[in-house]
Amino acid sequence: MTFLGWCVLGLVFVDEVIALIAFALWGYEQDPWWVWVWLLPVLAMQAWFWFASPRARYGGPVLRPLVKVLVFGLAAWALWDLGHPTEAIGFLVFSVAVNAIAQVPGIAALAEQGQSREP
Repeated sequence: MTFLGWCVLGLVFVDEVIALIAFALWGYEQDPWWVWVWLLPVLAMQAWFWFASPRARYGGPVLRPLVKVLVFGLAAWALWDLGHPTEAIGFLVFSVAVNAIAQVPGIAALAEQGQSREP
């Protein structure tokens, strides 16, 4: 279970990186692209850091899932707007599935265990 749990948590991380890439790709298509290509991913990272990450200062039982839905939903919308509807739907299905599996008590406990380790 431990190996499978860490694989799921790795997929959650991959899901978050894909969302940031989607924001960067969408920003590249906007004008002026040189501002949006880095600004959109940075804004998404900051929202995740403050509200959705396991160590989020302002995250809570309502705000954390709300920000996750907002970030992943907007990333899927960005993919759709770029002309990739199949990838957008696939990304949403992947996001929902991997984040739901990450809530299984044994896997969530692994995340808590990894979070408690201080450098």
